[in-house]
Amino acid sequence: MLHIVNKSPFQTSTLDTCLRMAQAGNALLLIEDGIYAATVGSATEERVRKACTTMKVYALQPDMDARGVTAKLIDGVTLVDYGGFVDLTAEYSTSHSWL
Repeated sequence: MLHIVNKSPFQTSTLDTCLRMAQAGNALLLIEDGIYAATVGSATEERVRKACTTMKVYALQPDMDARGVTAKLIDGVTLVDYGGFVDLTAEYSTSHSWL
């Protein structure tokens, strides 16, 4: 399953709920303000690093670039472009957008 989180981890508990429900072998894609979870020095850094040990974690590069945080990407998180986003939705038969 591909989990897609678009909300800032500093405004909602969506990321935490997603990480509790996700299973090993799933993937997480952070988009829009959700990308802040993938930054070094954030309050969510340890949770995202831990998630990287059991699932693939991705962040949408255009959203990272637009917010000026691409250089702060956590090791283990893979950047994808819009084409990569489409590829992920094709790779995983099921996706869940966490709102």
